[in-house]
Amino acid sequence: MSLLGEPSWAMACVAALFVSALLTHAGIRYGRSRKLIDEPGRRRSHVVPTPRGGGIGIVVAVLGCAMLPAVLEGFGGERLVAVLITLAILVVAAVGWIDDHRGLGRWVRFFAQWIAGFLVLAGYEQWPAWLDIDGYWLQAGIVLLFGILGVVWSINLHNFMDGIDGLLAAQAVFVFVAGALLMSAPYPWLADEECILVVAAFAVLGFLPFNFPRARIFMGDVGSGTLGLLVAVAVIWLLQRPDIALGTGLVLCSGFVTDATATLVLRVVRGRRWYSPHREHLYQWLVRSGWSHAQVVTAYMGWNTCIVVPVVWWMNRDPAAAIDGVGPSARVFVRDWVSDIAAAVPLVAGVHALALLVWMLGKRHCLKQARLRVRGACAG
Repeated sequence: MSLLGEPSWAMACVAALFVSALLTHAGIRYGRSRKLIDEPGRRRSHVVPTPRGGGIGIVVAVLGCAMLPAVLEGFGGERLVAVLITLAILVVAAVGWIDDHRGLGRWVRFFAQWIAGFLVLAGYEQWPAWLDIDGYWLQAGIVLLFGILGVVWSINLHNFMDGIDGLLAAQAVFVFVAGALLMSAPYPWLADEECILVVAAFAVLGFLPFNFPRARIFMGDVGSGTLGLLVAVAVIWLLQRPDIALGTGLVLCSGFVTDATATLVLRVVRGRRWYSPHREHLYQWLVRSGWSHAQVVTAYMGWNTCIVVPVVWWMNRDPAAAIDGVGPSARVFVRDWVSDIAAAVPLVAGVHALALLVWMLGKRHCLKQARLRVRGACAG
């Protein structure tokens, strides 16, 4: 399968754009009729009652325009991976859709996310061999456990970061497009995984005009959870590729990962319930300090443009030479793990340390602005 070589994949992108847009538009009326409305409140960043659940358009577009062809044709003739990823999307989307309508217990959501994480990783039959731990099932189990935890955390952190207009949608488009470009760079075509990411990006673009710069509908848990899952899948695909630097996916997601993780850790340290609704993420503080939603989205995309893109380019400036028999859709993983980890850790840690510094300085700036406003109110 090739997006550039086969018109069907180009048509899939166009179809994903229109399907997502049409269903999102229909979702506005549906949300109002079913009273699926997010009301303004102290812990929310919007001031107008807004329907939610528009992310269903993204889900249907990705399933129908990307995953269905992948299931029918398979990845290089293998359908298992496509089938299991499709099932994982259905699990996360179904739980999110129900939660958007009537609410679900956090443990039910958490259990479903673990199932989805297992499905994503279970399809790669060679994953123990990737780490050269064939036969060492304890080590393999530990790796699988941390892999599932990574998928579950991605689902949740992207849900946490979906709190203002356009932010999550813009980040998802960036990760999908960047991932597709990185995976296709050494080759004159787009293969299975790259095509899915491109189609997913078009599906999100179909939703974006309804959510930015002023939201007429929110994507809801059905959309944010699915995008979090797809970002995790993209990171796994980048990890698979021996010609892409180890840690590239973590750098692509550094802005979101740092904001969500630092906020969570701070809430836990302060003894607060990390899963309770709040407005303590940096992007929420910026809005409370007077920034518009568009300015905040521009700032996060500025991080991606000015920091992430140059670092990712530097990490992958000299891609590994192609390995005989290993194509862009291959299921063989060949790495020199010791040297790759040694090369990746300083850059990945450095980017996240810089992101943490920006997060701290941003929070300090917002707190200073808040104190100034209180003093001005008292003086008045």
